[in-house]
Amino acid sequence: MKNMLIFALILTFTACKTNSKAIEKETFRGDVTMEIHEIMTDSISIRALDYANGDYWYSGNDGKYGRIHAATGAIKKFQLTSMEARKMEYRSIAVTEHYTYLLSAGNPALIYKITQATDEVKLVYTELGDQVFYDSMKFWNDQEGIAFGDPTVDCLSIIKTIDGGETWKKSKCTDLPKFIKGEAAFAASNSNISIYKDNVWVVTGGAAARVLHSKDRGSTWDSYPTPIIAGGEMTGIYAIDFTDNKHGVLIGGDWNNKEDNLANKAISFDGGKNWKLMDAENGPGYCSDIVFIPETNGKEILAVGSQGIWWSGSQGEDWKKLTDQGFYTLKMINDKEGVLAGHFNVSKFILK
Repeated sequence: MKNMLIFALILTFTACKTNSKAIEKETFRGDVTMEIHEIMTDSISIRALDYANGDYWYSGNDGKYGRIHAATGAIKKFQLTSMEARKMEYRSIAVTEHYTYLLSAGNPALIYKITQATDEVKLVYTELGDQVFYDSMKFWNDQEGIAFGDPTVDCLSIIKTIDGGETWKKSKCTDLPKFIKGEAAFAASNSNISIYKDNVWVVTGGAAARVLHSKDRGSTWDSYPTPIIAGGEMTGIYAIDFTDNKHGVLIGGDWNNKEDNLANKAISFDGGKNWKLMDAENGPGYCSDIVFIPETNGKEILAVGSQGIWWSGSQGEDWKKLTDQGFYTLKMINDKEGVLAGHFNVSKFILK
């Protein structure tokens, strides 16, 4: 009897493990369609979106940025005043509870801090140099933020703030993973940084397609290789997203060969140490942004690029193309709605 009881318990445990794995891989929704409604047009290219306190924020070239009320669609547009500021493209934006930060791509690197309550604008960081080019910026809270960019010396550029952006400190090369010559990053969608609690991940392209990971908000770093295509000037990883400290997705490809979908998207289940290529048969080629859809337990993914938008309900094991309309970046606030931005427009979308 004792042996039979042990055998029954083993069978029950095995069955539970099998069912658990099946649940992990099942589709969250049987199918998805997308409705897209244009809410703003402007003569700018918009590659940066963020959301906080009921508002989407965007930024683009010509010193232009703005906020869109998520519930009503009401738009408030702004423009930086100085001629120097208007020359730059603002491909990075970060929104916290009380402040919005804009970061320019190119030389000079400029960071502006905007007080949301008063719309007051303050220049808080300037970096000059022929090689200066920042790609993405994120904030954990009103005080702590990080930005990532191309190498200016013998390492990739990491700057951090712990005082609400008032001062920024650049990480020493000795504190960063060893640099690979020809490695850089892409300012395509403000999405080559992902943060979760104390973790931060950044991704690279060019000569290498790596993930750099810090468990302590950028104080110490590890680097991990990926199977993403690399070696060309426009190849590599363009975007990364983590839904917790284990589950991450990344996407990119070859900007010069956008149809190639063989080695351009991958998923991790161990915090970014190892990456598995996702399905290529019906999946997207080059894309500039990718996200886990909120409230789907890491099951559903959206990928966005100039060639269209794709959805997966199975962690990338298969894909459905939702539209041929192209965008650069997106931001979602729940499992159904969000905002897309691209060339000359911002649009709201609903998943059904």
